[in-house]
Amino acid sequence: MSKHAAIESDELAADRTDRAAHAVEQLTRWRDDFPAPGIRFADLTPVFADAEGFRSVIDCLAATAPDADLVAGIDARGFLIGAGVAASLGTGVLAVRKAGKLPPPVLRREYQLEYGTAALEIPADGVDLRGRRILLLDDVLATGGTLAAAADLFAQAGAEVIAAAVVLELTFLNGRDHQGAYPLTSIVQV
Repeated sequence: MSKHAAIESDELAADRTDRAAHAVEQLTRWRDDFPAPGIRFADLTPVFADAEGFRSVIDCLAATAPDADLVAGIDARGFLIGAGVAASLGTGVLAVRKAGKLPPPVLRREYQLEYGTAALEIPADGVDLRGRRILLLDDVLATGGTLAAAADLFAQAGAEVIAAAVVLELTFLNGRDHQGAYPLTSIVQV
């Protein structure tokens, strides 16, 4: 690649990220004391409902791991972005579900939330995950338990999380500290 092409590529990547970050910053709806007192909830629904905002988020997330062969979206808003990114990359998509939503057998991982505990599951059969290169997506990185639990599930299944990405990272909760060795991208950090 020539130096000029590399500069254009960097400029295109920066523009893509800027467009996505602008949409997230302008359209996110914040709600205090939801779902529990003391929690400030970032509702990305308006971002996803805006065609241009959604497209810019999908483009930005897809660029984080163009060599992934499977995209995994975490329940529930991760399903939306996961499907969009998978379609953009030409891969399949796997839904990482909340406990009790999949028929057995499943692989299950419990984890701590900032306001309680939860568990995630993926199919234990029917989808061969061994050796798969996973792009793991979620909407928000808070304390990091959800993303780390999902990554653990894929490792248990014999897959490799080659990258993880989120739309919004709440840096004051230090969720990044609980992640594995995979690169982690966030479109917006607050």
